[in-house]
Amino acid sequence: MIELDFRAANQRPPRFMFIGAHCDDIEIGCGGTVIELTRRYPDATVYWVVLSSEGERKAEAEEAAAAMLHGVRNRTVIIRNFRGAFFPSEAVAIKEFFEELKTTCSPDVVFAHYRDDLHQDHRIVAELAWNTFRDHVILEYEIPKYDGGLGSPSVFVPLAESTVNCKVDLLMRTFRTQLSKRWFTPETFRGLMRLRGIESNA
Repeated sequence: MIELDFRAANQRPPRFMFIGAHCDDIEIGCGGTVIELTRRYPDATVYWVVLSSEGERKAEAEEAAAAMLHGVRNRTVIIRNFRGAFFPSEAVAIKEFFEELKTTCSPDVVFAHYRDDLHQDHRIVAELAWNTFRDHVILEYEIPKYDGGLGSPSVFVPLAESTVNCKVDLLMRTFRTQLSKRWFTPETFRGLMRLRGIESNA
């Protein structure tokens, strides 16, 4: 279990970067952590980076970022349109984008996909995040999906019940294009959080 204390060694407000391959990845993978962090550090600087969203999905990404980061004054939301499901062939362009991103900000913590994720887009983002942000703390998050491959996390973040409810409600309210998917349900998201709660002996 990790305590979200990022101000102890440095009195300035912390800087966080959240990177997601697709619209809804950040919210599914670490939305609860986002809520807890922004409640604890309302003066934090947040960089919110979504690599693949366009059309209706882009509108959902913008709506979700606004809701997740409500009250965060120092925030930068970046939504790109790299070709979803083809990230291995987009790797050079994504790497160049990451290098450019690194010159504009220096986050204290980068949140990105799990390195051994079986989804090709997630895995490429994770690999390039580690390859680019070498001097930064990187914490990985997981996404439930048909491919499986959730892994065995070694870091757990405690979530208040209100945080769990807020995360699940936002997912179901905002990502309307996903509601037809059989796995996109409150039970999926609550179930995974409950399982990780058991594993962290919380």
